[in-house]
Amino acid sequence: MAFEGLSDKLSAVFKKMRSKGKLKESDIKEAMREVRLALLEADVNYKVAKDFIAKVTEKAVGDEVLESLTPAQMVIKIVNDELTDLMGQSNARLNFTSHPPTIVMMCGLQGSGKTTHSAKLALHFKGQGKRPLLVACDVYRPAAIEQLKVVGGKAGVPVFELGQGNPVEIACKAVAHAKDHGNDLVILDTAGRLHIDETLMGELESIKQAVQPQEILLVIDSMVGQDAVNVAQKFNETLEIDGVLLTKLDGDTRGGAALSVRAVTGKPIKFVGTGEKLGDLEPFYPDRMASRILGMGDVLTLIEKAQSEFDAKQAAQMAEKLRKSSFDFNDMLEQMRQIKKMGPLANVMNMIPGVAGKLKDEDAEKGEREMRRIEAIILSMTPAEREKPSLINPSRKRRIAAGSGVDVADINRLLRQNEMMQKMFRSATNMGKKGKRRKNPFAGMGGMGMPPPPTGFPF
Repeated sequence: MAFEGLSDKLSAVFKKMRSKGKLKESDIKEAMREVRLALLEADVNYKVAKDFIAKVTEKAVGDEVLESLTPAQMVIKIVNDELTDLMGQSNARLNFTSHPPTIVMMCGLQGSGKTTHSAKLALHFKGQGKRPLLVACDVYRPAAIEQLKVVGGKAGVPVFELGQGNPVEIACKAVAHAKDHGNDLVILDTAGRLHIDETLMGELESIKQAVQPQEILLVIDSMVGQDAVNVAQKFNETLEIDGVLLTKLDGDTRGGAALSVRAVTGKPIKFVGTGEKLGDLEPFYPDRMASRILGMGDVLTLIEKAQSEFDAKQAAQMAEKLRKSSFDFNDMLEQMRQIKKMGPLANVMNMIPGVAGKLKDEDAEKGEREMRRIEAIILSMTPAEREKPSLINPSRKRRIAAGSGVDVADINRLLRQNEMMQKMFRSATNMGKKGKRRKNPFAGMGGMGMPPPPTGFPF
């Protein structure tokens, strides 16, 4: 998970500060030294880290902070505000022209993920009602055109290609094709190199001059770390990029690129790749990312993910079933599958305030295993058993256990959990019938467009 090391170190620093109650100037300066070291270890650019610490220290050593009743909390707020400012304050959107098509030119080094993320971007805007066209301008890398066709097919987006031709000519003909066929968004997948060279930059400049793109997005692999800043600087000097798309932010990356790119280039991060699936692309929100880094969760992104993956009508039906105590194992199976669509469980849980920063990798893995075990158990039941768990007698339990590769004790535990959940919601419903004011057990979940999580998780 990106920023995990930085988040852990910052949490340790702030925990130490909170334990002291009142803070002295020396306490804050010592804490800032540790924060600076944490930033450098996360691969944040040295100058960026130095300037960041200077700004935070200047604000944190004032009388307003030192004399307050909760100085540690005020310091955390200052760090949060400065992190947000460092990454760009607000979400930077793509600039769409009033006279379609809008042309987006994707550039970057070979291996950064341009082709896959061109398709991700196309799918993202297709979901917003756009009619994107992918254009194969990488005529050098073996199978690049075929790869774009494959990911374009998965995204349901047409691909324009003219084989191993002239990239500038291909780009021009693609724009003309888009105008003729009503495509309002053209995404150019350009060629990359293993390193920045004059040939690469010359070709990109020629494409830029020929089609005049509204957006030039630089695709950067966040695993590259400190070198990502140098790449961004060079591309920006030559092409004057409009923004950055960071890939692999879900991986074991230290995250320094996300904190350094905007400060060094002045260009915003507009999107981040958060997984291998075509739907794993998110607009970049600096305030939400700062909140994640500081272990405070990211409930807004969680809600947006839930709303995009869950069907509101289906969620309402599920909530009604729970109210009537008719929630069966078919519903539980469907519910778990919907949750899995939102991405790795660790990523989802780390967006929840109170859980963020506290969930260990082994806990998340245990949760994933538990979901797989429950799914195997349910799939080993007959349709009648899923709908009416009371049918499951000892001999049926043994058959289900053998079919799912678990012990009978695991079957018993799942049945007990299902019973407890039914009783809980039956009790809540009965309280409502008696006229007592009760808190809606579905509040919050319904607002996210999703049912409550299945039982059996280890957290």
